[in-house]
Amino acid sequence: MKPIRVLVVGCGNMGSSHARAYQSLPGFQLVGLCSRLDDRLRLAEQLGGGIPTFLEFDQALAQTRPDAVSVNTYPDTHAALVRASLQAGAHVFVEKPLATTVAEAQQLVDLAQQKKRKMMVGYILRVHPAWQRFIEVARTLGKPLVMRMNLNQQSRGKDWQTHKNLMASMSPIVDCGVHYVDVMCQMTGSRPVRVSAIGARLSDEIAPTMYNYGQLQVAFADGSVGWYECGWGPMMSEVAYFVKDVVGPKGCVSITEKGGERKLGSADIGSHTKTNSLKLHHAARNADGSFAKPDEWIDTHDEPDHDGLCRREQEAFLKAIRDDVDLGQHLRDAVDSLRIVLAADEAARTGQTVKL
Repeated sequence: MKPIRVLVVGCGNMGSSHARAYQSLPGFQLVGLCSRLDDRLRLAEQLGGGIPTFLEFDQALAQTRPDAVSVNTYPDTHAALVRASLQAGAHVFVEKPLATTVAEAQQLVDLAQQKKRKMMVGYILRVHPAWQRFIEVARTLGKPLVMRMNLNQQSRGKDWQTHKNLMASMSPIVDCGVHYVDVMCQMTGSRPVRVSAIGARLSDEIAPTMYNYGQLQVAFADGSVGWYECGWGPMMSEVAYFVKDVVGPKGCVSITEKGGERKLGSADIGSHTKTNSLKLHHAARNADGSFAKPDEWIDTHDEPDHDGLCRREQEAFLKAIRDDVDLGQHLRDAVDSLRIVLAADEAARTGQTVKL
């Protein structure tokens, strides 16, 4: 088969990882790198040179005429780039979130179906074997579930600038929350019914209407509840910045470091998905009240690194195109998780619980 000719738009952290994946997979041919920053030039050099680079997306799309476009830009640009790519007849891989409103996200899903093109949203935890194991174990704990998750980042320098750029279009609980709300939905298999949230503005370097710390709380129809906390900035604490913990009637499972604290700091991108170990606790007791089974450690040290996970995403994207895989449920889940975090953003701003 001829390789899928792909244009990468946005050459920052995620765009670079995806570009390396395309370059390494024989099913793809990287035909262009597009960015308004010089990072496209550095990336082209890192990939061995010879890859055309573009400053403007319209020019890149017209000149390369790709089979697929990989969108890795700031969230408020996603919808326009995805729409133009689909209209041009290209398949699309787009980093989360798909759009900044539910209505716009649904319009893009409808357009992809109309154009008979494959569209995949970058929910990286869905291809992470250790996170999928985490979800599987959580499903054995009974109902209801209590799901506790956070990802706070003590950002500085260029990382703080990136976070400020992101907050020009959406809050941390929206940008990062879609991942973990999606995980909660997979764990419960139940319908979310209401969302509450709180937020705080901890820096005068961001807009008065924006907050750089937030926490959402979501309730499900089966009685399960979950919270997600996210904060960005140089003021954030390195204590308990990574919590991934699920409790059910039969016990609990946690992502944790066996024998001590996590060795990677909150600013390390690899720490966002890295599990190291799962600790499973059983609630069953003996007649004397002691626990019937010891805690179990599930070793996950052989998990893929960040580039390895991006390669897995692109392998799934290639399979979807080549084998005509139905991505309907994937896209419904992407829209639903966006609906939940945008409701949480509304709740944080209004102080009112939002019913879904």
